[in-house]
Amino acid sequence: MGQMRTEEDVLGERELPADALYGINTLRALENFPITGRTIATLPEFVPALAMIKEAAALANKEIGALSAQKAEAIVEASQEIRTGKHDTHLIVDLLEGSGGTSSNMNLNEVIANLAARLTGKPIGDYAFVHPNDHVNLGQSANDVIPTAMKLAVFRVSEGTSLALTQLAAAFSEKKKEHSQTLRLGRTCLQDAVPMLFGQTFGGYEAVIERHAKHVEELRRQLLVVPLGGTAVGTGLNSRPGYKQAVFRHLSALVGNEIKPATDPFDGMQNLDACARLSAEIRNSASSLWKIANDLVVLSSGPVGAVGEVTLPAIQAGSSIMPGKINPVVPMAVCQAAFAIAGNDAAIAIACQQGLLEINCYGMLVCDRLIDSITLL
Repeated sequence: MGQMRTEEDVLGERELPADALYGINTLRALENFPITGRTIATLPEFVPALAMIKEAAALANKEIGALSAQKAEAIVEASQEIRTGKHDTHLIVDLLEGSGGTSSNMNLNEVIANLAARLTGKPIGDYAFVHPNDHVNLGQSANDVIPTAMKLAVFRVSEGTSLALTQLAAAFSEKKKEHSQTLRLGRTCLQDAVPMLFGQTFGGYEAVIERHAKHVEELRRQLLVVPLGGTAVGTGLNSRPGYKQAVFRHLSALVGNEIKPATDPFDGMQNLDACARLSAEIRNSASSLWKIANDLVVLSSGPVGAVGEVTLPAIQAGSSIMPGKINPVVPMAVCQAAFAIAGNDAAIAIACQQGLLEINCYGMLVCDRLIDSITLL
């Protein structure tokens, strides 16, 4: 067994690996929440977003005189190192930790404080110079930091979503032109109806996907309104005069987009409706793709004993005992992804509704499931 170090917490003395950059709060969370086996470091863009907030907070606190230049610079350097992914092995709290993001926030605070100690020639665990709470977390609470980080992470992950939908719409547009004179039998209730053109079918697909691309982009922009500066419940208690304005200015510079405070800080702390709306639109987009995929499954069915109007590319064998049978594997994969997105949206809707009083404690689940939906889409 390797060398250990000790730290005191409310439950007594605890042992930590000597080279661990995390501290006692992180260790306790590790013991309390062995849930998914996935750490906060595995959630795309979340840790970099949280580290940017810590960097912006340090710069703001230095600007208003709440932190010395030396302390702030050490926190900034440590936060920048974390953003590179270099220290992901020390960010070990489970994604679905049950403390409303407190454990995730403390994991970052402790790693930054220990990196700051190491950067200034002090031993890991020596918080005399930079303390996880008193300095790294100055003017902050998990209650405003975590929802801000999750919104920024989702914003970053969804950067290419509208573009992907627009590209798909363009592909349907090409098919519309290619089949502008190709007749087909229109059907309603799966019964023969009236003649139409395949180009018209693809035009309908193009229009709905273009509409989803527009709505997704509009909704993701709402994520740039965040509750940072509200600290515990929205009053801003424990942050100093001038901090909020400074931290938003520095964070906007780091993110490269204007980050705005919630018009009403108490609303900003309590509600995750912007995430619920984006999730619903991601689900709507997936549902439209599901419908299109089902159309292709039906139109390619047979080909002798059913509709058989469309031939899909044969990209893999369909059966080990029926030679020549080709399954519509791509449309079926699209449907399967849509099912998963629908499930994620249900979980997100419940989590957003279940906020209690001044905060919503389920932001980590919302962030995880929303990022999964965006990735699947």
